[in-house]
Amino acid sequence: MNVLLLGSGGREHALAWKLKQSKNLNSLFIAPGNAGTASLGQNVPMSATDFPKLKAFSLENKIDMVVVGPEDPLVQGVYDFFLADKELSHIAVIGPSKIGAKLEGSKDFAKEFMMRHNIPTAQYKSVTSSTIEEGCAFLDSLSAPYVLKADGLAAGKGVLIINDLSEAKENLRKMLDGMFGASSRTVVIEEFLSGIECSVFVLTDGKSYKILPVAKDYKRIGEGDTGLNTGGMGAISPVPFADETFMQTVENEIVIPTVEGLRKENITYKGFIFIGLIKVNGEPKVIEYNVRMGDPETEVVIPRLKSDLLELFSAVATETLHEKTLEIDPRCATTVMMVSGGYPEHYEKGKPISGIENVENSLVFHAGTSLKNGEIVSSGGRVLAVTSYGGTIEDALSTSYENMGKINFENVYYRRDIGFDLKNLRF
Repeated sequence: MNVLLLGSGGREHALAWKLKQSKNLNSLFIAPGNAGTASLGQNVPMSATDFPKLKAFSLENKIDMVVVGPEDPLVQGVYDFFLADKELSHIAVIGPSKIGAKLEGSKDFAKEFMMRHNIPTAQYKSVTSSTIEEGCAFLDSLSAPYVLKADGLAAGKGVLIINDLSEAKENLRKMLDGMFGASSRTVVIEEFLSGIECSVFVLTDGKSYKILPVAKDYKRIGEGDTGLNTGGMGAISPVPFADETFMQTVENEIVIPTVEGLRKENITYKGFIFIGLIKVNGEPKVIEYNVRMGDPETEVVIPRLKSDLLELFSAVATETLHEKTLEIDPRCATTVMMVSGGYPEHYEKGKPISGIENVENSLVFHAGTSLKNGEIVSSGGRVLAVTSYGGTIEDALSTSYENMGKINFENVYYRRDIGFDLKNLRF
């Protein structure tokens, strides 16, 4: 098969790494890719949301399958674009339809979906500029802290958690006035849930599903989960508190109602469902849906997958996923992000990276890199993800940290306490 993978981050490098292992793969193209994916296939300098260019390239290169990494093309309707075009409709697209992608593209849509299908989540109220007083009254009914979420995509920055009631009301007005542009024309106010979080990934063909390894990521820039939110500073899998009993509840109360709800509403969904969960008093509740794999969770989930990923994707396309068996590596996997100094605020790009070739017993996934005159340089805030296996979380992390000491670029920064809340780890 000829496969076109859309995206340029660590998630896409991990997917490319796994797809490359398939006996069914002929050619792999990555658009636009990064310095890491360049060694696994052919990078194509093309935006993942430039649908006319995707069409021309797919036809010219006899593409059989498009695997969509990031959310933007899905929310913009790349699945529907291929399906509606007679020249493209034979090409399998791994990802939901445009309306399915609203589970991530609109928090209001996702909340209403959860309400319709009795899926446990925080109580909420959706507010627009015309119902702002109702929003303030709802805030009055809640206890601090207060959670305000922009309804639309906001590059991971559309969520505010505020301790002061008057400040929450002021920020509600600011959001509705365009703090996050069009994304916050509607704001979802939620009750704050206190507990421990994890990420559950489901692959579905719209009828059946497979639950992938559970992961936990670490969003804050500072150790001890302090400082600004980032795209993710590291992840671990499996998650000790997501035991068999907990996951059975997740499957019965969240996964099955989600997949069946999509089917009952005739929403075409052939791809990943990322369920952001929080364990509250032993019970799971949904914080949010995403419609693709997470990053950096992909860098620990996909390495634990022993099954042929391309075979699974083909089964998704043909709605025969129920015939496949999911094989999982029993070992722990951990990943730690090496980021540019200053991230998630201002940081410099173009820093030469050295030492990757010295890494042993770890996988190095490129998140924000490019090739400049044959040299690997930084091109993003999150630059590299170093993933390792181990019999325990501690063992895997120890290997990652040891290898990170061999890699260098100017002003490199990483957290040394990934997994700190699960084990008292210090490196």
